[in-house]
Amino acid sequence: MRRFPVSEAKERALQKRMEELGLFESEIEESFVRSGGAGGQNVNKVATCVVLKHPPSGLEVKCQRARTQGMNRYHARALLAEKMDTLINQKKSKEQQRIEKIRRQKRKRSKRAKEKMLENKKKQSVKKDMRKPVSEDED
Repeated sequence: MRRFPVSEAKERALQKRMEELGLFESEIEESFVRSGGAGGQNVNKVATCVVLKHPPSGLEVKCQRARTQGMNRYHARALLAEKMDTLINQKKSKEQQRIEKIRRQKRKRSKRAKEKMLENKKKQSVKKDMRKPVSEDED
C-alpha cells in the first residue's frame, strides 16, 4: 500500500533509510498546519504544511515545499532523515555545504588578490591596445 504520491521505489528507499537511521513511524508525531505563500487558494484553505517531531532525538521538521499534503509528508520525512543523518554522523549536510560555498564565493578578495587581478586586467588592456590598427594623424 502506497502512502505518498511518489513511486514505490522512492517510498521504499525512504523507508529503508529511515530504518537505518533508527527513525520509526511509531516514534514520529505528525501534525498539519495551513501553509502560506505561493499556491493560490489551495494553500490558504487546506492544511498542507507538515510538521514532524521526533521526541527521542528532539528533532523537529516543518515542510511546505509542495502544494499537496501527501508530497509534503514525503519531503518532511526525507528532511527528518537528512537531519538525523547529520546528527548521527556529525557531517555537514548538503544544504550547509551549499550555504558555505555561496559564502566563500561572496567573500571579499584579499588586498593582494585584488591587486593581482587588477594587474592582469591592465596587462590585457595593453595587449588589446597593441592590436589596434596604426592610424596616421592628418592635420
